[in-house]
Amino acid sequence: MFKDDGIEVNIKNNTNEPITNVEFTTTERIEIVKIDRIEPNKSATEFLSMKKNKADGAYSLTFNRANGKKEISGGGYYTNGGSLDHWVGFEIENDTIIVKFDAPIY
Repeated sequence: MFKDDGIEVNIKNNTNEPITNVEFTTTERIEIVKIDRIEPNKSATEFLSMKKNKADGAYSLTFNRANGKKEISGGGYYTNGGSLDHWVGFEIENDTIIVKFDAPIY
């Protein structure tokens, strides 16, 4: 469901280890979606409110792998505090992060 005051995020852990300290936010860091832990082969879906965002920016996902390595993945674009996309999906693999945004129809 599209809401014009934010973006839905789905994070899927396709690894054999849990990921922890998951955070999804915007460049402005006004609101932050925090997920303590996503188990192997599980996913989490949350909604990031962007009601107070005002500027242009991008999205950022950070988390810790089981080995303690901190990963940072960015992407997408929003303008004047508003999301151009309805949702974003992150697929966490052992050696990479795949990011998919829905393709809005203008």
